[in-house]
Amino acid sequence: MWVLIAFFGSSILTVVLYKYVPVPCSPLMFIRCYQQVKAGVSLKLKHDWVPLEEISPNLPLAVWSCEDQNFLNHNGFDIGAIEQAMKEKKDRGRVRGASTISQQTAKNVFLWPSSTWVRKGFEVYFTVLIEFFWDKQRIMEVYLNTIEMGDGIYGAEAVAQEHFGVHAKDLSRNQCAMIAITLPNPRKFNSASPSSYMYRRQRWCLQQMRWLGHFPTREENAEKEE
Repeated sequence: MWVLIAFFGSSILTVVLYKYVPVPCSPLMFIRCYQQVKAGVSLKLKHDWVPLEEISPNLPLAVWSCEDQNFLNHNGFDIGAIEQAMKEKKDRGRVRGASTISQQTAKNVFLWPSSTWVRKGFEVYFTVLIEFFWDKQRIMEVYLNTIEMGDGIYGAEAVAQEHFGVHAKDLSRNQCAMIAITLPNPRKFNSASPSSYMYRRQRWCLQQMRWLGHFPTREENAEKEE
């Protein structure tokens, strides 16, 4: 009983704390460092937290467009996408991801990368927590600062400097679209040296960005609520 109380208490406290303070690191960062040491290669860990207001507004728009277009409308889980993924697996034997930005943020910040049911269960729990305590802008802010964006590169500021030689706030629309299309597999797809396939995906992402318009700011959300 006391173990459960300690777990629920500490997890809720951590989620509330991360509503206000930057997330310093993630389990994946430690795992990647361990893998580098084990492989006998030089350690590489680039991670610099920047507020959402200091990230080009094109990047949250690009990620929203490519990763989870229902992000602003769902409560952490896109039921339609889950049903479609299950249908494709049944009909074609094709496994397609249906994780939302909220789920990916919960996994990145609190959990480890695996496909076990135990980890999935914890992912559901933490997704519910962050959707309850954080607004969508905070979820996007944490996502953009913790997501793996290349080999040893985590977050918008790090990838902007490493791949494009600029700060996150100065990323162009095309650069943001290129970063966004790599996120399903950033260790395979390098935004600094794109392939012809990546350029095709970038054009698709730019079309979606034009359709969606812009990602709402905190001020716009506050005005809407008023």
